Amino acid sequence: MKLYIIIASFLFAQISIGQETPKDVSSNVWSLEDCINYAIAHNISVKDASLNTNLAEVDYSKAKSSRLPDLFGSASQSFSNGNTIDPITSSYVTDQIHSTNVGINSSVTLFKGNQISNQIKQNKILLEQSIFLEEEAKNSIVISLLENYLQALFSKEDIAIAESNLEASKTEVLRAKARLDAGTIALSDYTEAQSQVATNQYNLIAAKNNYQQYIIDLKQLLELTPMDDLEIESIDENMDLINLELDRISIYNNALNYLPEIEASKLNVAAKEKELDIAKGGYSPTLSLSGSVGSGYTSINDNTFSDQFDVNFNQKLGLSLTIPIFNRNATKSAVQSATINIEKAEIQKQITEKILYKKVETAYQNALSAQEQIIAAEASKEASEQSYKLAQKKYELGDLSTTDLVISQNTYTNAQQNYLQAKYLNILYHQLLQFYQGNDIKL
Repeated sequence: MKLYIIIASFLFAQISIGQETPKDVSSNVWSLEDCINYAIAHNISVKDASLNTNLAEVDYSKAKSSRLPDLFGSASQSFSNGNTIDPITSSYVTDQIHSTNVGINSSVTLFKGNQISNQIKQNKILLEQSIFLEEEAKNSIVISLLENYLQALFSKEDIAIAESNLEASKTEVLRAKARLDAGTIALSDYTEAQSQVATNQYNLIAAKNNYQQYIIDLKQLLELTPMDDLEIESIDENMDLINLELDRISIYNNALNYLPEIEASKLNVAAKEKELDIAKGGYSPTLSLSGSVGSGYTSINDNTFSDQFDVNFNQKLGLSLTIPIFNRNATKSAVQSATINIEKAEIQKQITEKILYKKVETAYQNALSAQEQIIAAEASKEASEQSYKLAQKKYELGDLSTTDLVISQNTYTNAQQNYLQAKYLNILYHQLLQFYQGNDIKL
């Protein structure tokens, strides 16, 4: 039986990643903590999110630099012949002219409706948001790791069950053959025992394949190569997983305070509000200060090159005021769009909180259910085990048919698998609720 651990809609939390030595790939036995630390450092999705944060840092730095004046240098060399205007003296001449011009220009925006200040604030908010989104990307990897790790552990134990069943059924075939030779059972009983061996062999192959599939998924998350071996560490069988006393409202409130997607949604609203302020700045005039220095040389002047550069040296300083009168409603449309985007961001924030509450509530209810299921599953497993042992003894004495023995074995197998499923679901919800309380995920 395949274990379906549905956790992608439940686990949203920041993972505390310690400053530990990275996992040595050559070491084949991995704990969940090893997987998490290694994946955070190597998974390409996390790296992509980190690069987005780096881009946000660049944009923030660029926005802050927009307060500074620009500075450009220029130089030109020209030749003209015939009737022309001397570019240095502005005199009308008829001659061949060689002229040289050099200059430095600078300008700075003094006022632009606070658009520069608001742009800097918005980029700072977007940088903070990108940091939370990077944490969310890490959590997404942790979700997949936890799911596949527990699935692999289930499949690993399921292999042991399948192997035990196969060995038991092979022993029963030998007994059935002896009884058939003695004439105490019919041929149909013997062939049914053989059929059970084939069924258990099939189940063992399927269990091993399931385990390898989850190992492949783990290696993908860890960015390991196909040549790298991977073996997962078993968990402590004595973990205290039952009777958790947690208040779901407290869990939800704690989750609201530190989950990265919640903070990211809040910052998204703040960024949209700054977008509105930037758009409103388009209604204001723009005041700029500009200045330049330069000089030049012309061939029709008898003075030397250095003398002309000294005489022709000039400076300019000016203010420029641009007043928006009509820009085809571009500013008005920008303000309206920004206002709508704020409302959309608020709705998205509410949706995020609503989804989170549903996930916390669902996880809490499933945790309570899992606590009861593991008790019932353990009792069922113990009872079916005793029943199967009794059936085996009866079969040895000839008091039980092969069909009834097969039914008893299958009942015991189902009980074992149900117990494993309840066990790992209990582990899952235990870790989930503990993590919502601010604790680390550790198996």
